[in-house]
Formats: sequence, C-alpha cells, structure tokens
Amino acid sequence: MLERVLAPLARRWAWVGTVGRVQQRFSDVHGGSLASSVTLAAFLSLFPLLLALIGILGFFSARAADLPAEVIGRLGLTGEAADAVVSAMEVAEGSRRTATVLGVLGLLWSGLGLVGALQQAFNSVWQVPGRGLKGKLYGLLWLGGAVVIMVASFGAAALLRLLPGPAAPAVLVGALAVDVALWLWTLHTLCHRDVGWKALLPGAVLGAVGLELLKVVGAIYVPMAVAGSSALYGSIGVVFALLAWLLFFGRLVVYAAVLNVVRWEEDHGTVTAEIELPRVPGAVPINATRSGEAVQPT
Repeated sequence: MLERVLAPLARRWAWVGTVGRVQQRFSDVHGGSLASSVTLAAFLSLFPLLLALIGILGFFSARAADLPAEVIGRLGLTGEAADAVVSAMEVAEGSRRTATVLGVLGLLWSGLGLVGALQQAFNSVWQVPGRGLKGKLYGLLWLGGAVVIMVASFGAAALLRLLPGPAAPAVLVGALAVDVALWLWTLHTLCHRDVGWKALLPGAVLGAVGLELLKVVGAIYVPMAVAGSSALYGSIGVVFALLAWLLFFGRLVVYAAVLNVVRWEEDHGTVTAEIELPRVPGAVPINATRSGEAVQPT
C-alpha cells in the first residue's frame, strides 16, 4: 500500500522508493514487536547497571558530601525520587564493594539478555535462524569488542576536547565515527548472515545519526521528563521517562537492520522459497508475507 502511494515520487527520487520499502518491510516482519523486545531487554539491563553505578558512586560519595545534592540538582528531582536517590547513596557508601561486584556480574548476565534480543531482531529481519548456543559465544565476543570501541572512544573524546573551540565540529565527526564503528560491529557480529562490512554501512550510518539525535533529545527531554514525572508520579515517573527513550532506541535498532536488508535486495534481488503451513479445510493461501504468514484470497 505504502509503495503504491509513494510510486510517483519514487520515479523521480530513488531514495523515496527505498523509504517506502523499508517502512513496508518493518511492518511485514512485525518490527514494532521486535523493537519492544529490545526495549524491554535494554530496560532490564539498567537495573544491574544502576547497581554497579551506585557502588561506584558510593566510593565518590564517601569522599564528597555534596554529591547527592549535585546529582539531584542536575536531574531536577523532587519529592520521593529525590529522597530515593539520597537514600540509595547513603546505603551505597556502606555497601559499595558488594554493590559494585554484584552490579558488574548482573550487568554481564543482563547484557547477554540484551544481546539475545538484538540477535533475534537482526535474524528475523534477515529471515535466518539463530546460532543456538553458539549465539552466547558471539554475544560475549560482541560485548568484548563493544567495550574496546567504547574505551577507545573515551580516549579519543578526551583528546578532541583539548582542541580549541573552532575544532568543535571535529568532536561531532569523531562521535559519529565511533557510533558507526559500534553499529557496524553490532550488525556484523550479532546477525547470523555474513554479507560483508560494506553492505552493513547504510544501516550503521542510520543508526549512528539516529543515536546522536537520541542523545541530544535525551539530554534535553529526559531530565525535563524525569523532573516533571517524578513530581507527579514519584519514582515511577523516572521509569516512564526512560522507557519512552528506550522505545525509540529499540525502533532505531530494527530500522537500521531493515534498511540493510532492503538495500541488499535492491542490489542483489530475492529468491522464492516454499513454506509449510497448517492445513485448514476451505482455506487456500495464495501467498505468504515475509514473516511467514499466510495470505488468503479476498
């Protein structure tokens, strides 16, 4: 339907046709559901991450008495949410070692859950089966590579900040380059379909640009949403604000993978394969969607 609507424009601009096919494919593979699973896995991974961060904050809070007030002021927290932060930091000072160890272990475990959601999303978009138990090993490989890329990015960012003010565009270019590298590593390592690095570049660029935009929106929106929601709903308001941001991130992940698949098919074409369906008396399917659903005659 969407492709027919965009057909006149697509005859003038090829990219318009690609946009229409990306949106149609996103719908065909139930991209919304795939994005929701990524969102949920990312949200669950926040809990051990927060535990690890609280442990780390405990070390700093023990040496800086005004740290809780500074954190609350930067996030604009009030009421129950602000009290929860103060209480968490007070507890963290006494159990910082345990919290850090448990947080790191929990982060590793939940990180594998996020990896599994990403693998499921990428494999579903490319219509390939998963790796099974080998997928866990690839998940650990991805985690190790992602850490190396992030550490390298922190070092590069520190060096770029030493440059004079007019060199600010170099900081943005450096951030985009790191994002592209991280997306390429993710799309290549976690998907059970090796099409080479070059074919994954469109999705990596989309993901990098989209992530930078989400960072900007997050820097402006999330503190405002946290402050407003915490005043209205207490601590649960913080959850609403984070879920909203993560939902857009989950959709960005799926759209990046879908763009790569659509561009690959535009360049290399497709093949037709038979699928098995449950036999239902009186039902004669004439086709199937890209997600394997039968299409009945109307």
